[in-house]
Amino acid sequence: SLPAASGLAEMGAHWIHGPSPGNPVFCLASQYGLLAPEAALEENQQAEAGGHPPLPCVTYSSSGRVLSPKAVSEAHDLFYALLASTRAFQGSKKPPAPSVGQYLKAEIARRVPTMAGGVEDARRLQLAVLAACLKLECCISGTHSMDLVALEPFGEYVSLPGLDCTFPGGYSSLSERLLSALPEGTVLLNKPVRTIRWRGSFREEGDDSRDFPVRVECEDGDTFLADHVIVTVPLGFLKERHQEFFQPPLPERKVEAIQRLGFGTNNKIFLEFEQPFWEPEQQLLEVVWEDESPLEEPSADLEANWFKKLIGFVVLQPPEQHGHVLCGFIAGKESEHMETLSDAEVLSTMTHLLRRLTGNPSLPAPRSVLRSRWHSAPYTRGSYSYVAVGSSGDDIDVLAQPLPEDPQDPRPLQLLFAGEATHRTFYSTTHGALLSGWREAERLNHLLQPPPPA
Repeated sequence: SLPAASGLAEMGAHWIHGPSPGNPVFCLASQYGLLAPEAALEENQQAEAGGHPPLPCVTYSSSGRVLSPKAVSEAHDLFYALLASTRAFQGSKKPPAPSVGQYLKAEIARRVPTMAGGVEDARRLQLAVLAACLKLECCISGTHSMDLVALEPFGEYVSLPGLDCTFPGGYSSLSERLLSALPEGTVLLNKPVRTIRWRGSFREEGDDSRDFPVRVECEDGDTFLADHVIVTVPLGFLKERHQEFFQPPLPERKVEAIQRLGFGTNNKIFLEFEQPFWEPEQQLLEVVWEDESPLEEPSADLEANWFKKLIGFVVLQPPEQHGHVLCGFIAGKESEHMETLSDAEVLSTMTHLLRRLTGNPSLPAPRSVLRSRWHSAPYTRGSYSYVAVGSSGDDIDVLAQPLPEDPQDPRPLQLLFAGEATHRTFYSTTHGALLSGWREAERLNHLLQPPPPA
């Protein structure tokens, strides 16, 4: 969470997805009193949003008009019915398509003749809304295209019940609360690690009384000796740096899992305005390009068209805290291209885009822009993981497997692995990351417990 304008900008995690008793992030936040009162309401905890929180919405089109809510909701209903049907292929030996994207497009193509009662203009508009739905799904899955997301394991992901909610004091209010319970100096920040040496025999200088199997070497030359290290770096970093990061290198099986699993980019663009141009009840400004269809390949010209991947803008709530701020979401290669542009270029593009969408050429420009750059960040190289075509949930389990793999090794659990990409059913989420950390801590607790008395 970064201070921005009068409120906070969540550069990373935004919502508690599925705030209900099965979500440990929600439980901790409730315990610490970090949430707004409505988050604790029983009916909000029981609501089944399916990972797609229903926000009061207005849909702007590229021709500068507001689209009919009825036409938009018809297309949305079709898309979410098709998306729900993907769960039927979990465990299937012969799924109808390798990827979620290919399956959805084939089903949409099958329905085209009867779509919108056969009226051509209405049918074209429904296809354009369906193309926008696919872009939103790319943001949720953190991928460039749903054609990259494997169909068969897609249903393993679990959406918890509850209406997604945010932290009034920022997501970092939770980590700050957790840190406050630790002794001072326990957590060292700004200590980038260069190499983790394992399966070794390392000793503290001047102390020959014991040796350690692991040595963590930092970029500033500092070293730390350990019996056990829990590695929580993002999968994007592992994909790029695993070879020199671990000495000896990771076993081939784990390397193959790292390579097969998907890891993409989802970024945010915050725009602050002097005055809102949207109505007070609107919480989501959706964008539909009327000339697009899920059955046609989008333009590969990123420089000219990157902004078309933007799914729209969430209005940050409440305005009394945040001011008048929109948060745009954009995924994939277009999102990575956005990172290479200057703030001035992004601000100018967003101004032109909003003027076009609203049909108001004199719409005032935003007074400031702030955006995330998760792909450029050297220790993330993207946002979060997905199960890519050619991989499966088994790869997630392999990634989570501690090393050395031999259970008879006299010095077990030298390297343990946590992070969202190591949780088979909650990957891509903060609660998945938290649960994976608890899982590895419990693994060490179990190892270190004294044997029961004879």
